[in-house]
Amino acid sequence: MAFRSTKTFGHELGLSACFRQWKAESHCRLLHGYALSIHIEFEADELDARNWVVDFGSMKSLKGMLEDSFDHKLIVAEDDPMLDELLHLQSLGLAEVVILPATGCERFAEMIFGATECWLDSNGYSPRCRVASVEVREHGANSAIYYAQHVAPVVANITLDTADIVEHLKSAEFAQTIAALSNESKDV
Repeated sequence: MAFRSTKTFGHELGLSACFRQWKAESHCRLLHGYALSIHIEFEADELDARNWVVDFGSMKSLKGMLEDSFDHKLIVAEDDPMLDELLHLQSLGLAEVVILPATGCERFAEMIFGATECWLDSNGYSPRCRVASVEVREHGANSAIYYAQHVAPVVANITLDTADIVEHLKSAEFAQTIAALSNESKDV
């Protein structure tokens, strides 16, 4: 891949979603909400006739899908044991409920990744242009990223290979470094 471009639907867009992680043992099991931010990274080996990876002006339907799914919605996992009660909020006119296979930024990023791939295909961008990653942010401190299977994260211009990382984590040198750091923290 030679080119990447990004599109961010920021917190200011107001994709205000309410959800819960019903399996959590923390306060995340309770209904809570965020103005989500969505950052999509596209990639292409070649640019189009206009010298673009993707035309940002053509993304109205993608933005509409995000709004339909997340803007002032109560998002409920299909296996939530309180599904009927949460759906009742919709029948009372208190919420617009969207049922998804799972909730949380990791699953939202995965879902948006798939929807964006479909959007690229239906708008004639595929196969030249692909989705490299989708990041969903709850706020400045918390986010989750879903990467394409063929894309490794790039940090400081170094491509990280999963096999190399696993080998490093298994190495004696890494174990010694962790032990030394642990001993230093005890001395502080």
